Amino acid sequence: MIVRDRPNLFQLFFIVRGSVIRRILPQIVVIFLLSALIVWGHEERPNVFLSFNGSPFALLGIALSIFLGFRNNACYDRWWEGRRVWGQLVYVGRSLARQTLILESAGENNRQVRGNLLRLTMAFTQALVCHLRPGGNENKVLSHLSPSEADFYHIAQNRPDLLLRLMSADLARLKAAGDISDIEYQMLDASIGQMGAVQAACERIRNTPLPFGYTLLLHRTAYLFCFLLPFGFVDTLGWGSPFVAALVAYTFFGLDALGDELEDPFSNRPNALAIGALADTIEINLREALGEADLPPMPQPKDFVLM
Repeated sequence: MIVRDRPNLFQLFFIVRGSVIRRILPQIVVIFLLSALIVWGHEERPNVFLSFNGSPFALLGIALSIFLGFRNNACYDRWWEGRRVWGQLVYVGRSLARQTLILESAGENNRQVRGNLLRLTMAFTQALVCHLRPGGNENKVLSHLSPSEADFYHIAQNRPDLLLRLMSADLARLKAAGDISDIEYQMLDASIGQMGAVQAACERIRNTPLPFGYTLLLHRTAYLFCFLLPFGFVDTLGWGSPFVAALVAYTFFGLDALGDELEDPFSNRPNALAIGALADTIEINLREALGEADLPPMPQPKDFVLM
């Protein structure tokens, strides 16, 4: 996720990090060169390189802009829902740290169970990052697990869900031993259930992309529009047509590329959500709740990117 102050007018035209210019630069260059070729051909061989009225492009451009707007709104909804459910995970983790304080005054065994629950919560948040984002740091998960838990973790198909089951097993043992009441059990189990709901929501976002046919239609229309645009304005703009076509290509292809990044909010791209930083924040909060004093600093952006 890009974290930086709003740029001034001078910086606005030179910022590269966080923009999509690197991804769409080849398309812009192709459109510019193709437009220049059309202008040259129209001047040299007007009978071969024909032109036509550019009025239809106004209507097509409006329609294409509306379609791109709808798609980007849908992609942003996915991005925002991902941020919302991870915000819920931060809240649930902190709530669980407060709820488990009832175990502190109930004997040494219950204090150990509290530490184990919070330790597994830290492991769960880091495991969820690895589950959603390719190339996650598994060592952050394993550092919170015992050797036997790590063995189960390596063979599990759904690793975050395994950690939730281990937490539920701890609560079930406390309930069976009579160390916690029914109300206390239900309260703590509800928090674990909320973490499971966060995981399910994230999996739904990751595994349900926008309909392919809708995306394909927009891609085809955007390319055809930019390829044909110089033919409609070569008589009016002349050698200005390549620059206008490149500007239009930057807008349409840029919106399209930005929608691709927002569609997958858990990716490694710069505009993806900072789920790794959120998981580290939860870990710091829970370690502090356990009474640790030697805590790492809060996550900070590197080169304006927080991941």
